[in-house]
Amino acid sequence: MNHPLREPVRDTVLLLAPRAAFLAGAGLLVAGIAVHTPRDGAAPAVMLALYLGWLLLEAPVTFRRAAASPADARTLPPYALARLLLVASASLGPFPWPASSPWTAVPVLASAAFVAGVALRRTAIRTLGRFYSHHVVRQDGHRVVTGGVYRVVRHPAYAGMLLANLAFACFFLAPLTAAAFALLAAAVAWRIRVEERALWDVPGYPPYAAGRARVLPKVW
Repeated sequence: MNHPLREPVRDTVLLLAPRAAFLAGAGLLVAGIAVHTPRDGAAPAVMLALYLGWLLLEAPVTFRRAAASPADARTLPPYALARLLLVASASLGPFPWPASSPWTAVPVLASAAFVAGVALRRTAIRTLGRFYSHHVVRQDGHRVVTGGVYRVVRHPAYAGMLLANLAFACFFLAPLTAAAFALLAAAVAWRIRVEERALWDVPGYPPYAAGRARVLPKVW
């Protein structure tokens, strides 16, 4: 028997979690820019500013109400917390790549991968259009989108998000950032499985899914 307060509480969590994570993440990134700039120079501040710009790009979706009742409330908090932990460890931790280091190519490659990941995610969101949401939700008239980047993998928005956050973790490489990314990857994997269960009875989704990997061709 469902408790009468569970649905309002769930809906409140789903409404507030992305917004709270956005505000906390933005605050951490601004603090990180202030911390790193006098201590480590421009490079880490620029990467943090890029991440902040990414958050701002997605703000309209983050603050948009879901078009239908979300199908799941469990996966969003771990996902949001993992991203916050990654942002906090990068913003407040030391910058691992001094200018004299032979590994200075790592930040350059990580920056390029970060931009590529964000571009992939933005392309996926634009392709999905009104069907995209930060929530696991089925909307009225939901249909399978198979064009553009969705020809290659089932979840290109998640693929781009993971690539961008992996690059970000490598840029600020430390045990805590590595652990935070591992938690994020686990949360996303869980979220994808929950989302696919919600989408499985959408007409055409099972054959579409059978022919494509989830986020990385020939791997998963």
